Amino acid sequence: MTIVLVGLPGSGKSTVGRQLARRLAIPFIDSDQVIEQRLGCSIREFFEREGEARFRDIEQDTLDDLTRGPTVVLSTGGGSCMREVTRAFLHERGQVIYLRSTPEDIYRRIKHDRGRPLLLVADPLQRLRDLHEARDPQYRECAHYVIETGRPSVSTLVNMIVMQLELAGHLPVAAPR
Repeated sequence: MTIVLVGLPGSGKSTVGRQLARRLAIPFIDSDQVIEQRLGCSIREFFEREGEARFRDIEQDTLDDLTRGPTVVLSTGGGSCMREVTRAFLHERGQVIYLRSTPEDIYRRIKHDRGRPLLLVADPLQRLRDLHEARDPQYRECAHYVIETGRPSVSTLVNMIVMQLELAGHLPVAAPR
């Protein structure tokens, strides 16, 4: 069973995903890293050269491939749920966890990160608000679980995810510590 993390750019998908994979002793895959390996350049460069629509085609194909493989924790790009077909196969093939953050929380975390093409605008906080408004319904449609990230530590978020998956019967219940 693949565990898929979705959410806005900067919501913690990669950071939480790495720790979750370590905790469950399964591999971690960041789909953006796989896409960059396939492209031979950064997503930002490709985005600027080829545009968003072409990037989404490649993202969809990559996620299709990655969700057909062995059990992993899969961190997706912020726009991974924009297409209906992608939402459908992510939902069908994995347990999808939406790491829901407010635009303000994300902005505090990533305001100095220049590697995020969709945020390289005059008003990144407003861009995050717009993205949240547009994508929140898509993430919710795709997700099996919504985890409010707020201010908990990464380890607390990992514990929350593991608990949800255990309660739903998707993981064996951990032995008492």
